[in-house]
Amino acid sequence: MPDTPALLTPWSNFYVIAGSSAGALTGLMFVVITLVADRKRPTTMRDGISIYSTPTVVHFCSVLFASAILTAPWRS
Repeated sequence: MPDTPALLTPWSNFYVIAGSSAGALTGLMFVVITLVADRKRPTTMRDGISIYSTPTVVHFCSVLFASAILTAPWRS
């Protein structure tokens, strides 16, 4: 049976890259939504934040998921 730490070694770099990317994208979305929420605007435009942020979050997550699948150290 192969040594367990040797099997998990390639995954450590993967988790560092995927985790830092996910954290950066999540933080960026919170910063953008916070900056937009502080602006004065009519009450009818409050729904615009939800309409704008939902597709952006979905696209960020889909790109992160696709890159995670492509860069994962799968067995050959």
